[in-house]
Amino acid sequence: MKGEGLIIVNGELADSLNVMDRGLQYGDGIFRTLKADSGQLRWWNDQYRKLSDDCQVLGIHCPAEPLLKAEADSVASMQGIGVIKIIITRGVGQRGYRTSPDASSTRIVMGFVGSHMIEGPVEARWCNLRLSRQPRLAGIKHLNRLENVLARSEWNDPAIAEGLLMNEAGQVIGGTMTNLFMIEKDTLVTPDLSNCGVAGVARARLLRAAAKHGQSVKTEAISPERLLQSDQILLCNSLIGIWRVEKLENTVWPDNGWADKLKCWLNEDH
Repeated sequence: MKGEGLIIVNGELADSLNVMDRGLQYGDGIFRTLKADSGQLRWWNDQYRKLSDDCQVLGIHCPAEPLLKAEADSVASMQGIGVIKIIITRGVGQRGYRTSPDASSTRIVMGFVGSHMIEGPVEARWCNLRLSRQPRLAGIKHLNRLENVLARSEWNDPAIAEGLLMNEAGQVIGGTMTNLFMIEKDTLVTPDLSNCGVAGVARARLLRAAAKHGQSVKTEAISPERLLQSDQILLCNSLIGIWRVEKLENTVWPDNGWADKLKCWLNEDH
């Protein structure tokens, strides 16, 4: 990566991929992006579990945990590396959509210098693009992310940190790169992701922490009108942690303390 980081492909230093790899040809694979703190992989057990679960849903062989962690650790140990991205594809295949049960998956571990994420609070906007309904892929962080790419291309204003996405029915699903929670009368509410969207590790950790703390939680459809009437909007992912949305177009929310509470919960060992 010319001084910016490190790439390991199937255990070897590399900066290229076989053009017949199905991840390149069809987006046939999954990925995780996680933070490295002074060489330590943040939330590794959760990250690997999610990666393994997503591979299982798609029928892709998932590398063994010790092997993948050793490679991720070696990348994270490089000075300055703050972000690790792991990609697992179905591997090299022939032309055509048909998959081979004997395919050997490709594993890619990349390290990036720094994290380059703002702390918040942030301003958000509505995206025009609508997420399509596909229950078979819902929740999975697969390589077909063109909807997110197109949604993120809708604005260039550096003051706007994130765009919020709705499904075809007009229900709020989350951000282009984040999961969403809102506070409604002391209840934590997050969108139902059974038909589309990515169920991220930070979201899962917050739901688990909320149960531990006896916090009331709802997972259900959220309309834009309901979101705008909420007491607070919070966004999360494995790199940013928690962002408090201060402004969404013409609506402004003051800090009510929930962002700090969820930040603590997110980093608890549970």
